[in-house]
Amino acid sequence: MSAPTNKPYEIVERALELSRADGCVVIADEESSANLRWAGNALTTNGVTRGRTLTVIATVDGKEGTASGVVSRSAVTADELEPLVRAAEAAARGAEPAEDARPLVADVPSSPDFTDAPAETSSAVFADFAPALGEAFARARAGGRELYGFANHELTSSYLGTSTGLRLRHDQPNGTLELNAKSPDRSRSAWAGRSTRDFEDVDPAALDAELAVRLGWAERRIELPAGRYETLLPPTAVADLLIYQMWSASGRDASEGRTVFSKPGGGTRLGERLSELPLTLRSDPHEPGLQAAPFVLAHSSGGDSSVFDNGLPLTPTEWISRGELKHLITSRHSADLTGLPVSPGIDNLILDGGDDRTLDEMVASTERGLLLTCLWYIREVDPATLLLTGLTRDGVYLVENGEVTGEVNNFRFNESPVGLLGRATEAGRTEKTLPREWSDWFTRAAMPPLRVPDFNMSSVSRGV
Repeated sequence: MSAPTNKPYEIVERALELSRADGCVVIADEESSANLRWAGNALTTNGVTRGRTLTVIATVDGKEGTASGVVSRSAVTADELEPLVRAAEAAARGAEPAEDARPLVADVPSSPDFTDAPAETSSAVFADFAPALGEAFARARAGGRELYGFANHELTSSYLGTSTGLRLRHDQPNGTLELNAKSPDRSRSAWAGRSTRDFEDVDPAALDAELAVRLGWAERRIELPAGRYETLLPPTAVADLLIYQMWSASGRDASEGRTVFSKPGGGTRLGERLSELPLTLRSDPHEPGLQAAPFVLAHSSGGDSSVFDNGLPLTPTEWISRGELKHLITSRHSADLTGLPVSPGIDNLILDGGDDRTLDEMVASTERGLLLTCLWYIREVDPATLLLTGLTRDGVYLVENGEVTGEVNNFRFNESPVGLLGRATEAGRTEKTLPREWSDWFTRAAMPPLRVPDFNMSSVSRGV
């Protein structure tokens, strides 16, 4: 009888040994998380979780092409491993040939830590943060405000093995902090969020101080109608808009005339200038503080993502270079279809090229305009122009003669991020930020604040 198979790399190796398909890809994701939650200046819950998800991708060659079958299951034991592999093979044999079929990636150097134990998080990640949060509760209580929110830290170790010999591993830490300050009567609310790898760079006292200032601004209320306003978008709002833009930057869809990046009459807008500012929108798996997987990890195929590309090395990519559209997202398959270079998506996003001024400095040079806190409930209206709609939330402030003079009502907006880049007149200092709307799916972003002279507030919203 063979020894128990428990370690992630052993699970991957055993699944590959069991495979009878023409090709096989196995991804083992070892996941752990720790969290804190609080309300009314007091901790309410905390917890730690552990989990494993195993994905088996089988490929079967046939006269008409190669088919693939994908099966994922959580908490897989050694006894359940062979049925999982057989299920993936059965799915492949029952499928039509895969449009995105390509030879599985080969000849990528193995990760030196492939056989090491998975990295894990624990409540120890909050060792310094939790006491500092308690001190913030005391200051908030003394200042007549209530703090609500949560901190979450996740660590995923992904092990990728293939029948072509790939043995790759990536550890991805991911931390988020969201903090709301409210007045005791709940009539005023302010929000701040941070993205972090380890909670060592998060200061609850500084966040509480920032929120206290914003609650002070909200003591004066001003009603404004819908319309176009000069608007300062903070980094979190810029991130939410540009992440959606990146998700919409499919090379295939653009080539087929279905997106804002399609050229009238055919082809794509690659090479066109999208912004007069020298802005560069880029992704880099090795960006300090925003590190992401340096190779493709695809648990399913769809759009410009392909399971056949698993293990393909990722390199720094400029999507927009000094205002000019440079790359669109492609898999090997969609690159072949469109004639575009292979440019897979990367799990971080950075916009730089601004003038290094802080948001406060941009406020100080504003004669009259709006300062936003964050965006919420963003939805697509028109893919041809990438028109989005959504809501402002937790504070819209009026700036007059370089000072914030009060809080105004919330709005529904209608804007295209591509259009905003074209109309922005100033970009400030790039900094790490947490996109509030998309924080469940995408957290590794660094953005500058943007000044837009005519942001379209299409209607008034009565939400807080």
